[in-house]
Amino acid sequence: MIKHITIRFYEELNDFIQRDLRKKDIKHKYTTKTTVKDIIESYGIPHTEPDLILVNGKSVDFNYLPDNGDRISVYPKFESLDITKLTRLRPEPLRVTKFILDVHLGKLAKYLRMLGFDTLYKNDFEDQKIIDISLSDNRIILTRDLGILKNKTVTHGHFVRSQQPKKQLEEIIQRFDLSEIINPLSRCIECNGNIRVVDKKDIQHLLKPKTVKYYNEFFKCNSCRRIYWEGSHYNKMMERIDKIVKKPANDTETF
Repeated sequence: MIKHITIRFYEELNDFIQRDLRKKDIKHKYTTKTTVKDIIESYGIPHTEPDLILVNGKSVDFNYLPDNGDRISVYPKFESLDITKLTRLRPEPLRVTKFILDVHLGKLAKYLRMLGFDTLYKNDFEDQKIIDISLSDNRIILTRDLGILKNKTVTHGHFVRSQQPKKQLEEIIQRFDLSEIINPLSRCIECNGNIRVVDKKDIQHLLKPKTVKYYNEFFKCNSCRRIYWEGSHYNKMMERIDKIVKKPANDTETF
């Protein structure tokens, strides 16, 4: 028996589907028993992207089996509405925001560390390794590879839309509401280790003469021992952070 349902995808979920199906009711036909999750993913949308599925106006989870004549609405994350009591899709939010990034996002990894976020990245991480670490260490997967997010075991992930690292950073800050927990100079941008304040006299033998002369506050990575100080690079970093935090949602300015 051929079954007919109507399905519609909202807002940025349309990024994943073919152009002629975007922002419109889609007449979907199928003959075998299938879950709403399988139907959604058949349009190229990873299961980590939807945040709410309504069937005939009622919230359902991914295991729902559509019936003939159902009307299905699929929504992404809501930015201004709290749907915690309504959605049945998302596991409990992670208490600590930690990330693991795929091979395509090396510059984004440095930017996230620059803002103080625990961010794992290696350019030789294989997809399964990323998934395993995400699950064992409660990390959010950030990726440009849809295949990773379509793995059924993935619970927390995000497909990064932009290909420009600074735009990617803006996207992640907005997507995960990070602006209030930014903590610069707390993570090493090279190895992701924790940074601590160090006494100038203990490390000045490692510094160039001009650095010793003009700067007094220093920080050191506990892992790789890299030394940081609030030089011109720090001021530029803080300017970038300030632009991101204060940037209106519809502002398209680049920097």
